[in-house]
Amino acid sequence: MNRKPEPVFRGVLEHDVSLAPFTSWRTGGRAERLYRPADADDLCGFLASLPPGEPILWIGLGSNLLVRDGGVRGTVILPGRALSRLHVEADGILVAGAGAPCAKVARLCAARGLTGAEFMAGIPGTIGGALAMNAGAFGGETWNIVRSVVTVDRSGRRRRRGRDRFQVGYRSVAWPGEEWFIEAELQLAADPARGGAARVREMLARRTATQPTGVFSCGSVFRNPPGDYAGRLIDSCGLKGTRIGGAVVSEQHANFIINEGQASAADIEDLILLVQRTVEERTGVRLEPEVRIVGERLPGGTS
Repeated sequence: MNRKPEPVFRGVLEHDVSLAPFTSWRTGGRAERLYRPADADDLCGFLASLPPGEPILWIGLGSNLLVRDGGVRGTVILPGRALSRLHVEADGILVAGAGAPCAKVARLCAARGLTGAEFMAGIPGTIGGALAMNAGAFGGETWNIVRSVVTVDRSGRRRRRGRDRFQVGYRSVAWPGEEWFIEAELQLAADPARGGAARVREMLARRTATQPTGVFSCGSVFRNPPGDYAGRLIDSCGLKGTRIGGAVVSEQHANFIINEGQASAADIEDLILLVQRTVEERTGVRLEPEVRIVGERLPGGTS
């Protein structure tokens, strides 16, 4: 009896891989499988080969992600360079792959005399992650400059969709079906005065002055509630410097939790819950996490 040949892919498939090096908190459990595609075509073929119902997790720069210590079942997709293409077209259109770092997009636009993406210098993630959560910084939001996107589904089918197909809100994006972003068209404006580079430098200087940099963190942990700031509420409750294990609330900006080097995912998640509970008890405001928490909890009640 002839066996059907196994599909051949050009990417790299690994088993039982620690995900800590792929998150900005540098902690967390392991993935059953991790795939690094060679390019978009290879990615589509690989997705089509997976069993129906296979859990799939996409990781860009891991800057808005906490992986629980019990790890992740299924397959993790790490698009990275395979989807990092950046191409400037006519009429101020920038085509950006989902794996392209947002900071690189900001710098490229400034160098090419385009304005509108400077705020992305303050987003420590990729275009794919920014699309998925409508990431923002310095008053700008990702979907304000999106003209269209390309998505891929489990069958490996690609679709181009206009902005009007998505329900966009503050740090939230909703769309029908199970699809993932692999590319975006960003609509930008001409910047004849070439002031974009200076604006990027100004934003980065402001970020350095007000937020912890050069440490293991995920950026902002909580969304800002309507009419207020999560950092201000956390600070007003005297929570700066509060720690659990190796995780501590930043003294510089209260909406940041730092892994001082030895924190487990459980330490970080428990500290998130402590901050959330304390702020709600003292102010009546329930802070909603901006960070995505995935994976399985270890026995004993820890994450």
